[in-house]
Amino acid sequence: MRFKPLALAGAAMLSMAMAMPAQAQTEIQWWHSMGGALGEWVNDLANQFNASQKDYKVVPTFKGSYDESMTAAIAAFRAGNAPDILQVFEVGTATMMASKGAIKPVAEVMKMAGVNFDPKAYVPAVAGYYTAPNGQMLSMPFNSSTVVFYYNKDAFKSAGLDTSKPPKTWPEVVLAAGKLKAAGHKCPFTTSWISWTQLENFSAWHNVLFSSLNNGFGGMGTRLEFNSPLHVRHFENLANMAKQGLFVYKGRNNAADATIVSGECAMATASAGLLGNLKRNAKFDFGVSTMPYYPDVAGAPQNSVIGGASLWVMSGKKNEVYKGVGQFLSYLAKPEVAAASHQRTGYLPVTTAAYELTEKSGFYKGNPGADVAVTQMIRKTTDKSRGIRIGNFVQVRTIIDEETENIWSGKKTPKEGLDAAVKRGNEQLERFQKANKG
Repeated sequence: MRFKPLALAGAAMLSMAMAMPAQAQTEIQWWHSMGGALGEWVNDLANQFNASQKDYKVVPTFKGSYDESMTAAIAAFRAGNAPDILQVFEVGTATMMASKGAIKPVAEVMKMAGVNFDPKAYVPAVAGYYTAPNGQMLSMPFNSSTVVFYYNKDAFKSAGLDTSKPPKTWPEVVLAAGKLKAAGHKCPFTTSWISWTQLENFSAWHNVLFSSLNNGFGGMGTRLEFNSPLHVRHFENLANMAKQGLFVYKGRNNAADATIVSGECAMATASAGLLGNLKRNAKFDFGVSTMPYYPDVAGAPQNSVIGGASLWVMSGKKNEVYKGVGQFLSYLAKPEVAAASHQRTGYLPVTTAAYELTEKSGFYKGNPGADVAVTQMIRKTTDKSRGIRIGNFVQVRTIIDEETENIWSGKKTPKEGLDAAVKRGNEQLERFQKANKG
């Protein structure tokens, strides 16, 4: 009888032990800016990783636009509760690089996690953008994109245009827009992300500088140069198209995307990452082509430059968190995972293996145009087309939006608008340079 309490206690302890988890999972907080269909993709990636192992649980949280999530993360870091992983658009790269105390280089994180990490496995044009001058990779390429040209084949057909021959040059875009307007289309051409598509990528595509010192890769003393005769000529052409109703400005950032997917606008320059949305929601036949160029410009077309975002790891976390982060980033880079992401979203395959796997699968043959972004990016780059890495880039883009809107409204000539954007933008670069002298 006296053993009964001990037996009961033993049974109770055994029951408690069975009820307790063998080991608590380490949670990894991931802040991102992917909404809609892309938000579903992010959630699926986290769920797939969580199901693949038992030690870590990635918790993705949508924090608004790229601007909003970056601002929220800075505030959270100062308050001591920053996320473990932060998705930052390419415009914020120079700012993150300068915030050395706030980030932990991804190369270090991967080493802590004990996983193999070879920066050479990544597409050079992508990896190079997120690599420090000393060769250390600072962030993990994630949703990398570039600019492509979309066109509505149904609209082309109704306007008597050849659906198999999209315009390749800007003069051809103007001619096609004229025919589309004559056929009754109220928005022949539009664009998302004015600065990214019509200045940043336009410059690289024509092998001219956006800013000095090789677009900022040569140092913080870079100054804007997108008011050259070629840039002014291009904006004069766009302004003339706007006056004639051939180009319709739909707003800042990616506001025009909805008008592309709905079919309201027949032609557009936008992110390759819009392809997944079009495939899913467009009620018309569409095509994807390369960015237009001016055929009389020597060296054009060259190559397009990166857009999208990368994943940054924040500092001040426990080793267990970093191990989990490293495992997750390694999972995202697996050829089959990266290839599936590329095929689902239209974003670039960030690794060479993911591109080769996609090509071998016959995906590009079955999905014409899906390889356009890749072929634009994998061309050999020059010092003028490697990319753009400048400080206070968010503020510079806002200034460009403001000044180009003055052009569309007729308040300023294209030269006046671009000159003002360069002057105001250079003031932002000077502030960044002074703030980061140390």
